Amino acid sequence: MSPRLSRRQLLQGMVAAITLLEAGAAPAARAAGLGDLVPTGVALLPPGVAPTLGAFADTLIPGEKRSLGDRVVAGAAPGPGAVQAGALALLTMPEAGMELLLPELSTLLNAEATAWAAAHAIVPDPTVPPMVALPFEARTGLVGSLLDPAHADQQVWILLALMTFIAFHTAGFEHTQEAVASHHPGLSRLRFPAPDPDGLYRFPAFSYARRLADSHPATTASGSPA
Repeated sequence: MSPRLSRRQLLQGMVAAITLLEAGAAPAARAAGLGDLVPTGVALLPPGVAPTLGAFADTLIPGEKRSLGDRVVAGAAPGPGAVQAGALALLTMPEAGMELLLPELSTLLNAEATAWAAAHAIVPDPTVPPMVALPFEARTGLVGSLLDPAHADQQVWILLALMTFIAFHTAGFEHTQEAVASHHPGLSRLRFPAPDPDGLYRFPAFSYARRLADSHPATTASGSPA
């Protein structure tokens, strides 16, 4: 692990970020006036960090290349994948508080990619980060090994994978109504329903064939118990 952040610190930071995202803290924070700083967050990452983490995300949920010269997205599948669905936007959103973790994760991932290339006689392109330089098949083999229970840092990579899936399956970096209106790739793939005309979800057809209990009268406006 990096001498600056231990495995325990990485895990603690990533668990905290996922907890905030699952609790809906991101939309609430923006509603409070923090603003959407996602593009700035990506731009402020040290060189090579965004492409490295993007290559990891594209390995988990591959998509088509965004341009002919795209090196981050390998183009292993048709349609948009995790990168197009906002994986980097989720990782860099200020509400997640992962700014200090991302360079460490990138460094660790590139070290793993370098070792994988050496072990499999792959000569990577030195002009891009080692993770980006790997062919898609090699990326897949590497990520599979990182997520294997036998890997010392498996928990770190599982949490990073969870962030990727949260971005694709929930659009956790923006309001659900806005994501649906903009045809977010993951929500569109899941056929996530649109809200009522006023922007609220009411679900008149109950999935368990019975009406849910009314909210407690002291429930706060955010939906939290009193």
